[in-house]
Amino acid sequence: MNFTSFLRMAIAAAVLGFATTATHAQQFFRIGTGGTAGTYFPVGGMIANAVSQPGKIASTAQSSAGSVANVNAVAAGQLESGFSQADVATWAFTGTGVWEGRPAVAGLRLIANLYPESVHIVARKGTGIRTVADLKGKRVALDEPGSGTLINARSILAAYGLKDSDLKPEYIKPNQAGDKLKDGSLDAFFFTGGWPAGAISELASSGTGIELVAIDGPQVEAIRKASSFFAGDTIPADTYKGVGATRTLAVGAQWVTSEKVDGNLVYEIVKSLYSAEGQKAMGAGHAKGKFITKENAVQGAGIPFHPGAARFYREVGVLK
Repeated sequence: MNFTSFLRMAIAAAVLGFATTATHAQQFFRIGTGGTAGTYFPVGGMIANAVSQPGKIASTAQSSAGSVANVNAVAAGQLESGFSQADVATWAFTGTGVWEGRPAVAGLRLIANLYPESVHIVARKGTGIRTVADLKGKRVALDEPGSGTLINARSILAAYGLKDSDLKPEYIKPNQAGDKLKDGSLDAFFFTGGWPAGAISELASSGTGIELVAIDGPQVEAIRKASSFFAGDTIPADTYKGVGATRTLAVGAQWVTSEKVDGNLVYEIVKSLYSAEGQKAMGAGHAKGKFITKENAVQGAGIPFHPGAARFYREVGVLK
């Protein structure tokens, strides 16, 4: 073999090797979650670990301001995926509700419905707050702009004839709210997320003394009429130390992405999540992990499924 032939073969081998490497290049898949003291962040980390495949898929959970911020980031291509409340995802896709007057996010797609998120209204003991109406004039944290919690808080307050200006509102995350509740500079805060929530568990165990305010009575029907995404719910007794069973409302937590994300990538991610190994990790990782099943994944869909996710759900017989 002369040098020219050898050189041609070497170049061809190098090109083939590069093409093979490019074909199998590791793909990154970020998950926008929420504040570090909430439920989205630990669940996001648990899912990211379960779906990552060495050398193939690298998934990470990123802290964010929550549902609205995640949908915006997915729409802008700043994140491959994110968690969102079911109502926020549907409003974004249809350009209704809180998205009215803004361009609809027509490319938003569903990966999976995950678990129910319970609305918590956490009050410091000794404040005299027994009902939602008692929040009037009190120092109350409603969460950050861009969070689903803020949207929920306003819907619930409205049903009781209250708005932000009737309170002394603060727009901070639950971990900051917990610190202020502990030092006595805040009376109560809203949090929508799966129980148990780390910030609330810490408060209940720290000796500060907390109560959960029930969301019940005739106002509940008004709230559910305004948002069909709410379902009746109960936070069980002793979910938080010393706190009894509390009636409340819940909304679905969903995992969303963009129609532009590769279908094979989403298929592989969903397949990993609902594999035997993935399901074992879900059950062991968080109290809400037991809800993350392929059967629950297709419930409460208010937006179209991503084709990669739909392909898997059809293969396993949970979607027609």
